[in-house]
Amino acid sequence: MPSKRILKKDIDMLMSMVLNDCFYVVEYNPKVDSQAVMKIAGDMIQKHREFKIRVNQPDGKDDPKLVRQYYNHLSAEILETVNEAFERLSAEVKKVA
Repeated sequence: MPSKRILKKDIDMLMSMVLNDCFYVVEYNPKVDSQAVMKIAGDMIQKHREFKIRVNQPDGKDDPKLVRQYYNHLSAEILETVNEAFERLSAEVKKVA
């Protein structure tokens, strides 16, 4: 299990990748629905805050197995959220292609 610090940095990196792509699409593809893309970016900002808070509040602090399971589940959820955001962004771009 990585440290909390590394997990927070991973959250920052993944969320910034999604935001960068959203802003890139809005800037360089004028045909795309910018409100839908900004909705994706807004959702990512909200999820970023939620994940950073959840990193600091693990379940079952007394049991190392529960803590490890909590962080493994959180990591999987982070990756799933980022993947979903990229799929939504891709769908928006494909609408105008």
